[in-house]
Amino acid sequence: MNSETAAPGDASQQGEKPRRRWRDLRDLRVDVTPLKVSRDYRLLTYSSVISGFGSFLTYVAVPFQIKDLTGSALAVGLLGATELVPLVVCGLWGGALADAMDRRKLVVSTEAASAVLSVLLLVNALLPHPMLWPIYVLTAAFAAVNGLQRPSREAIVPRVVPPDLILSAGALQWMLGSFTQIAGPALGGVLVATTGPTVAYVADAATFLASCVFLIRLRPSPQSADAEGASLRGIAAGWKYARSRQELIGTYVVDIAAMTFAMPTALFPFLADRLHASWSLGLLYAAPAVGSALVSVSSGWTRRVHRHGLAVIWAAGAWGAAIALVAATLNVGVVLACLAAAGAADAVSGVFRMSIWNQTIPDALRGRLAGIEMLSFSTGPILGQVRAGSMAAWRGPVFSVGFGGLACVGAVLGLAAFLPGFRRYDVRSDTHAEAVREERMAAHAAASL
Repeated sequence: MNSETAAPGDASQQGEKPRRRWRDLRDLRVDVTPLKVSRDYRLLTYSSVISGFGSFLTYVAVPFQIKDLTGSALAVGLLGATELVPLVVCGLWGGALADAMDRRKLVVSTEAASAVLSVLLLVNALLPHPMLWPIYVLTAAFAAVNGLQRPSREAIVPRVVPPDLILSAGALQWMLGSFTQIAGPALGGVLVATTGPTVAYVADAATFLASCVFLIRLRPSPQSADAEGASLRGIAAGWKYARSRQELIGTYVVDIAAMTFAMPTALFPFLADRLHASWSLGLLYAAPAVGSALVSVSSGWTRRVHRHGLAVIWAAGAWGAAIALVAATLNVGVVLACLAAAGAADAVSGVFRMSIWNQTIPDALRGRLAGIEMLSFSTGPILGQVRAGSMAAWRGPVFSVGFGGLACVGAVLGLAAFLPGFRRYDVRSDTHAEAVREERMAAHAAASL
């Protein structure tokens, strides 16, 4: 049969294939609808991008300055030790405050406090002989302020984004954060290499002040009518709720294990020296964000994934494997590619962890659980800095990075076996997800009246 006599159905099917493939490609694009429909989400996003950019300048400048003052990998790794206690204490208390007071007020006040801390870092850097101890003290203060702020910032999002756009908002947030992580460290590496840390600290203070301009314009986000005051009993209630749900425990412990064993950023200044490429320092910091951004800009595919726990497990294991490969080469390009692959895996893990949190936790507990979430994704990197720095001081940076990556893979596999409820979590059939969806649909309907 020639083409002219082909059955009409065959021709129709042949015409549908290219159109279907084109629709599939369009489905991969990041969904920017949350930015279009929610004014407060736009303001939060602008604030996060601006202050996040400045924070990443300081993120590069602080370890660079400590390395310049001491030449010690252990001294750089100890940054994590100074941050851990303030982050834990203030993160938990910040979660309780987020459920007990206006979340906008807490976010604005802590953003202003961060600007003051950046100025104090600048003052120390301008001294004829900068001192080491103020850097540790101010870094600990930054951790405390971040711990107080982050739960409220995270808990505002489900209030200002419609329930059916929560996953899209998480993917969009991760994408914009990835671009910030690319531009901030890359520029930070150039700045500290050419001007020292001072310009980075000036820029960080300025971005915090600019961020406050957007945050002040947010609508009030008051506590619920039956909210109790912040208390240890309230914090304990949040922990009890988290422990009662294996899918939540899985999001915490898998990420903590992955970051504790395989977070190599404290060693980047030393890896750059090992590669005989001091110019690559900023690129080393930015490379994971490049991979994260590549995943995020195509995040439309995440809407087709429903087993979010299993996705987190695979992604965390891939992160560890990619970090282990960093230790196996002296080629700068291969190292950057491995770090980009690790960042891509981290983005997948982050999007689906955020989805589980925002889709299944009721608003009355959202602040306290956000405090626990913040501890899970913040304490892991902090512990990772301490582990990486101390192990590098013992056996060298290559051993530290390689061992950490392999240990991460083993830990993730062990936790996956131990948490079947996390592995089997499916948003389509989860009762908590359905209850929270109904709660938020009712709240948005009431707000629109």
